[in-house]
Amino acid sequence: MSDVTAVVPCFNYGAYLQEAVDSLLSQEGGAPRVIVVDDGSTDPHTHDVMDRLPDEVVVVRQDNAGAAAARNAGLAHADTPLVLVLDADDRLAPGALAALRAELEAAPDASFAYGHQRFFGTMGGVMRFPPYDPYRLLYRHLIGPTALMRRELIDATGGYDRAFALYEDWELWVNALAHGHRGLRVDAVTHEYRRHEGSKLHRDRRRYREFRRALHAKHAGLFARRDELAEESDLSPLGRALYRFYWGPRPVPAAVEDAAYRVLFRAQ
Repeated sequence: MSDVTAVVPCFNYGAYLQEAVDSLLSQEGGAPRVIVVDDGSTDPHTHDVMDRLPDEVVVVRQDNAGAAAARNAGLAHADTPLVLVLDADDRLAPGALAALRAELEAAPDASFAYGHQRFFGTMGGVMRFPPYDPYRLLYRHLIGPTALMRRELIDATGGYDRAFALYEDWELWVNALAHGHRGLRVDAVTHEYRRHEGSKLHRDRRRYREFRRALHAKHAGLFARRDELAEESDLSPLGRALYRFYWGPRPVPAAVEDAAYRVLFRAQ
């Protein structure tokens, strides 16, 4: 698909990178353009894998600057109207790109489209997300890191905020909402999320409240509009209150929550 660019940021994930790239190049309906961003990898195996990538894959190298900066570097090299970011340890599900593109083309008011997540690795099973809900988005990350975006969203927001070393993808979706850009959920599994002990998600979850404070501070104006956004939610007033008071502080310790996820999403 010549109108789509997929950006794959990578820091020392050579063990998984080829799998991520293959999932993009094998998409039904045509592969997107692929840009791999080497975020200052120090692992020789990662360098070897990058050197062996197909000629059509562009590799951009930079000093280590973090996930947000690596994603932005790749997006800066993309010149297509549609873009997608896929982490180097994940996979794009078969048929995902065609499904996302078809739904986005049919909804001109939507700026990005995303689907459900399938866990693989140390966990298994599907995480099903509700339809796009701006109220829920303020309090819980129900989109994931991978969505097909219109270029206008990146131009309006400036991309990923480097000040957010935690949940930078969630902050992008909130920032998009603040700029008037909304999403569309596709009822299909589009993202395959590898769970492993080195996952960034494990590290980020332990600093969740730090992220929440920073998100609220940056987007105080948007949070002040929560009653207005609540009108678009399918949650009842009681449901919204419970949602806000649980997912705001997220009181369950990270270790307990992780253990519960391992039971609910037991690897097959």
